[in-house]
This record gives sequence, C-alpha cells and structure tokens, in this order.
Amino acid sequence: MTEYITSEREQKIDFVNTTDLEEGAAKVIPKGGYGYIQSGAGDLITYKNNVKAFDKKVIVPGVLRDVEDPDTSVDFQDMHLTAPIIMAPVAAHGLAHVEGEKYSAKGVSNFGSIFTASSFASTTLEDIREAGGQDTNQWFQFYMSKDNGINDQIIETAERNGSKAIVLTADATLGGNREADKRNHFTFPLPMPIVAAYQSGVGQTMDAVYKSAKQKLAPRDVEYIASHTDIPVYVKGVQSAEDAYRSLESGARGIWVTNHGGRQLDGGPAAFESLETVAEAVNGRAPVVFDSGIRRGQHAFKALASGADLVAIGRPAIYGLALGGATGVEQVFNFFKDELALVMQLAGTQTIDDVRKFTLRDAW
Repeated sequence: MTEYITSEREQKIDFVNTTDLEEGAAKVIPKGGYGYIQSGAGDLITYKNNVKAFDKKVIVPGVLRDVEDPDTSVDFQDMHLTAPIIMAPVAAHGLAHVEGEKYSAKGVSNFGSIFTASSFASTTLEDIREAGGQDTNQWFQFYMSKDNGINDQIIETAERNGSKAIVLTADATLGGNREADKRNHFTFPLPMPIVAAYQSGVGQTMDAVYKSAKQKLAPRDVEYIASHTDIPVYVKGVQSAEDAYRSLESGARGIWVTNHGGRQLDGGPAAFESLETVAEAVNGRAPVVFDSGIRRGQHAFKALASGADLVAIGRPAIYGLALGGATGVEQVFNFFKDELALVMQLAGTQTIDDVRKFTLRDAW
C-alpha cells in the first residue's frame, strides 16, 4: 500500500466561507481521502439538496427589537456551550491531518462545544479525551458490533473516558453508493483502534467497514445499550415521525436528524426537509440534534428555528483541520458562531431561546 501522507499544519487559516475551506482542503488532503470526505452518494442529488433546502425558508428581518451583541451561548443539560453548534461524528480524521481526532477534539474544546467521536476514529478514545482537556465535553458515536461482548467493552470504554452521550448511528447499515471512492479505488489507509476487536480498517473499503458492524438494527438494540449504561442514548439518522416515536419508545433520550450528509440514500429528503416533522413528533420529550448541509450561520439559525436544540457540522471542520490543525478547527467553529450572531442581530433575536421561538416564512 502506498504511504498516505497528509497535513501537519497548525496555523491560522485565511478563508471567507466554507467554499474556500473545501477548495483549500482539496489541495492538502490526498485525492482518495479527500474524495471520501467531500463526496456523497449516487448522483449527489440528496447531497446537493441538503444545502438548497434551506432556501425554502426565509428569515424575515426584525427591526426595533432592542437587540445588541446577540448571545450565542447556551446551557445544554450540564454543559455551557459557546454556541449550540457541535462536532458531528466523522470517521478517520487522520485522513485530513496526521494528528487526526486529537487536534479536532482540541479545537472544539478550545471553542467550548461538544466533540462527537466516531467509532471509526483513527485515534483512541483515551487520546481523544486527553487532547480535549480536563473539562472537555465529548460524546461517542456507536457502530455496534455483531458481538454483544465486544459492544459491552466499547460501551465501558466510552464510559471510562467520560462520554456524555452514546449516539447510535442507525442509517448506515451498509455503505451508500459512493462513486468517488470507486473511481479513486479508495480503501482506508489507517487503523480504527476503537473498533479493533471487529474491524482493522486498513485496506478496507467503506462498504466493507460498515458490513463488519451490525447491520440488522432494531429497537431492541437501543434497549440493549440503554440497559447497559446510564449514559443517554441518541438515535442518529431519524428522518420521520414514525422513526422518532420508535426510537423514543425504545429508550432513546435524544434524536439526531440527519441523512449522513447525503452519503447514504441518494434520492431521499434533504435533512432540513425532515427536521420540522421530527421535532414536532418529539414534542420536547428529548433533545433534537440536526446535521447535514450546514454551511452558513443562517443555516444554523433556520435549523434552530425549526426545532433543533443543537446543530452539528462535519465536513467544514475537517477541512479546517487539514488547513490549520486544531487552530483551524477552532476558527471554523468561530466562523459559524460569528455568522449566527450576525443573523441573530438582523433578525431581531437576542438569545438562542429567541431564535427557537422565531417563525420562518415559506419562500414560495
């Protein structure tokens, strides 16, 4: 296997928007790794619609609202966050930077938010925890093994390393039709130490990685995790009211609305198109997290106004990691915070609670 050589940068980066980040990262991340991170499934219809869907709602500016210096901070459960913007789980940050999740976790912790570590991370949970620092807020995203003995060990590792939530990804029981990976003949060049008991990662296609994990997921799996830990369980991949009900009835204490960044079922709904329906079904019984397509502060605003308690970013943070290491990741989070604050000011909203009460208008 050809040696995989990627970024060692740790520096401030110069960018205006997330398109700049994407274009810059393409010059730094090796072709196969960049194709895996950047692209989506099939004809990229759902991938592209994730961003376009936000245009179906508009934010009517608010004037004479007595607003100045909007406050983006939020108290979520036992955590105080700089903004309701967290790190989504992304596999193998080592594809973008030699320090991988260690620098991502450090950047998110320095910003003051939640880092969600993937089962398919290229770094151990112990190292991720250490990199985040003493007071870091970290969640663990779980791809279950077909062997419950291994699942128990992984849950115990997450507990031991201070994970404050276990996020069961339910929408990736096999890999989507990722044509960029096929064209690039991409296989993972890095190990996956968290799931080493059932998956090495090295030399595997993404589809092979997914197939090594449990594919036949059911409500009993949520019940199993919930019965083996006191850590709240979130179900990730929910896009319908029915699946929200099913998840909550099975013991989930959080719902994550996403279509995996357009990387799984092409031709499905944009994630934002599903958010309001799912949030109405949850009806305040559990937190709702949202990701897929967040590229602007206005997107975060619209998601929060449509029922999300937290929004998560993935690709932009990884691009920031490649271009600037931990410093770059922190900059990307500040970019979203600053744009969110700007939108809040112009919309006449002083706090995140005001944003959540804001009524968006249909664009057409």
